[in-house]
Amino acid sequence: MSLKNNISALWDQQTSGEITSENCTEEVIATLDEFLDSLESGSTKAAEKKSEEWEVNHWVKHGILLNFSLRKKNPIVYGDIVYNDILPLADTSTFSQKGTRNTPSATVIRRGAHIGSNAILMSPCFVNIGASIGDGTLVDSNDVVGSCAQVGANVKLGANAVVGGVLEPVESSPVIIEDDVSLGSGCRVTSGFVVGEGSIVAENTLLTPRIPVYDLVSEEIIYGHLPPNRRAFTRFVHSDVGNHPLFKGGGAFKPAVVALSIEDTTRTAAEKEDRLRK
Repeated sequence: MSLKNNISALWDQQTSGEITSENCTEEVIATLDEFLDSLESGSTKAAEKKSEEWEVNHWVKHGILLNFSLRKKNPIVYGDIVYNDILPLADTSTFSQKGTRNTPSATVIRRGAHIGSNAILMSPCFVNIGASIGDGTLVDSNDVVGSCAQVGANVKLGANAVVGGVLEPVESSPVIIEDDVSLGSGCRVTSGFVVGEGSIVAENTLLTPRIPVYDLVSEEIIYGHLPPNRRAFTRFVHSDVGNHPLFKGGGAFKPAVVALSIEDTTRTAAEKEDRLRK
């Protein structure tokens, strides 16, 4: 049977109560380990782009959840500190062989996360299980990449950026950051939002399906995604809540994202960062 079929079978057995953490066998644990290895290698992903649309691999989310429900919590020792968790951290001993570096002290990569070649992870940062970091991508200081988030190649995540995950519900798409994107410092991307290829997002911008994107290129208001090759930043627009008596005379504003065109999509990450700061 394929790994996908094995995970699906285990999911059905757990759902029916046939298998639990108390009667979990070494054979089952070996299947779960194989699944985590496939996540780390990048051969298995929580979501994939097919026919220009991102599709969720439900069975992959099932596999992640099975690793938490079928394994027992154990003390894990790192140096002089004892943690209590289900899974250990990822083994980063082979990173140098693929040109990837993670700086000392608090670069935390959880087992089951994929880190590509020639990537850079600065301390402190955290990459959760099921997340994928593409080749040549920078994860800067104080960044968080949530479970199942898919971050493409040659992406720059500015310091203090939060890329949400979305592990549950399993039907929901995780956050997607496509190739060649630059997120400014302090950006937050949540709830399955998709940032299109080659886009530049200004500092402290919140991208979530609940906040409208005023796309001045297509001249439409869109939700849940930023089209490719946009320069996006936050502005505030009038809100109906401004009619409330508490806001007498002052009105109220709600955040909105404004997206402009990027003329040249071949700029380097450094050039994008320079444009972003200007």
